[in-house]
Amino acid sequence: MRKGNGLRWIVFALAAFVLNFPVIATAITAFKSPAEVTRNPSLWIETPTLENFVTALTISDRLNIYDYLWNSLIATVIGAVLPILLSFPMAWAMARRGYGRRIMFPLVVNIRALPLIIFAIPLYMMYSAVGLLDTKLGLGLILTVVNLPLTLLLLANAVSDIPLELEEAARIDGADLAQLLIRVVLPIARPAIMTSFIFGFITAWNEFLFGLMLTTRDAVPVTVGASFFFSAAGGGIQWSMAAAVITIAGLPPLLLGLVMYRRIVGSMVAGAVKG
Repeated sequence: MRKGNGLRWIVFALAAFVLNFPVIATAITAFKSPAEVTRNPSLWIETPTLENFVTALTISDRLNIYDYLWNSLIATVIGAVLPILLSFPMAWAMARRGYGRRIMFPLVVNIRALPLIIFAIPLYMMYSAVGLLDTKLGLGLILTVVNLPLTLLLLANAVSDIPLELEEAARIDGADLAQLLIRVVLPIARPAIMTSFIFGFITAWNEFLFGLMLTTRDAVPVTVGASFFFSAAGGGIQWSMAAAVITIAGLPPLLLGLVMYRRIVGSMVAGAVKG
């Protein structure tokens, strides 16, 4: 038994290392000096340094990482919260009334499977016409569209799992539709809502295509802004500097996932995600 558990942990550790190798290599590179990156491309650090992080956090002319992080935070919150506000009543209408279950629901979910690049030209033209180019609101709205299918799927499944008798009891007690949704359905579906927010936050934070396409200066997210640091110090590509910025940019979704891990697992066990 102990040998079997030991072998299992070895397989898990090996799989985790392989899957996370790019992240590990980037984090290690961030603690190397530019000279060491050139002569020592391995995962071993000869002389660890925090100089790359200090430089990345102190550049303040055209490369201000704090602005990029703020832009990402605003757009990501919009892109993670707004889909929940839109999907929650839609999910209840689908689960309880059957509206859109046969046509709209599969259509919304399957459209998300299409490559996002096919929407690039029409989106750019639409944003240019209404003045949403290079704005945090505009970036947040398109991130809302990106997250809407998964959020709707999670919440529709969660509402379907709620016993109908609870809603009937609330109606007998005189609850109207708004009270039913807020006081009965919402508390029970809270684990699925938290899961939707976490997945939406991570997806929106990591979005690169629309950040590159729809922003130029005032609303550039950190995923796009990180690429500007590759040659920040001049003299060719600065791998260690770029690795430090990428490491900083990856901390918010990583910390959120670690903090909310138990809630995600709990909602999956409760049936919020059906496989």
